[in-house]
Amino acid sequence: FLRVAETGSFTRTPDGLQLPRGTVSAAVQQLESKLGTRLLHRTTRRVGLTPDGEVLLERARALVADMEDLEQHFLPAPGGLGGRLKIDVPSRIARRLIAPALPGFFARHPGIELELGSSDRAIDLVQEGVDCALRVGPLASSSLVARPLGRFTLVNCASPAYLSMHGTPGTPAELPQHLAVNYASPTSGRASMWEWRGRDGQVSALRMRSQVTANNAETYIACALAGLGLIQIPLFDVQGHLDAGELVDVMPDARAEPLPVHLVYAHRRNLSRRTQAFAAWLEDLLAPALDAPPARRP
Repeated sequence: FLRVAETGSFTRTPDGLQLPRGTVSAAVQQLESKLGTRLLHRTTRRVGLTPDGEVLLERARALVADMEDLEQHFLPAPGGLGGRLKIDVPSRIARRLIAPALPGFFARHPGIELELGSSDRAIDLVQEGVDCALRVGPLASSSLVARPLGRFTLVNCASPAYLSMHGTPGTPAELPQHLAVNYASPTSGRASMWEWRGRDGQVSALRMRSQVTANNAETYIACALAGLGLIQIPLFDVQGHLDAGELVDVMPDARAEPLPVHLVYAHRRNLSRRTQAFAAWLEDLLAPALDAPPARRP
């Protein structure tokens, strides 16, 4: 049932389960008969969930994950941990940090099947069946369990071409004469203001003039490299461009507050061992790019 619900098809499901299509269809029908309700809408093109199917999907994911974890406790796989793990991380972190390092993770845990989602929006972990997600920035109030990992240092930078044409700002007082590349939240669509902490410790914000707004980190950086304005960006994201002279760090004494980084889980009492293993691996992977984590509350 989980595989059919995730793929939206009886045709694609048997390949993943190594079962004949008829066997999968019969198994789902047997489940519907046992529960006394229809779980799936079947059409010639797609299989969709009924309201009862949506309720079962949310509970079934947790049940299957717990069952697999329990089986591994008594019957560990030859290669260690196993089973499916679904995570979601910001696209830039997925491409630059996680994907290149995954061979090392699979060398430790060859039995884990990883589904790596890379989006820049705050997804619903329960609705989309995600085991854990990496969130960058202040967390909205929710029932999620959050584990602080550290903070990303933010830098102000621009391309040499932009600075040659518009000059290099020395203090925030000069910002009204400059252009910025605006970054719009993929979730809310609102463009962020330019922020900085002064020497007096006060945080200030300014709505910058801009000719272009991006809602994707890759596009945001590309616009800065093209000379379209100043940007505020995590240091790890542009360290290579700074080292190569393609971007220049400006106003180092007037940077924005570092961005907190959290690993979040759906509100569940126990985490599977494969989720715990991935979380520990990810924390070690990100450590060089992070400041020390903030003090944890009791």
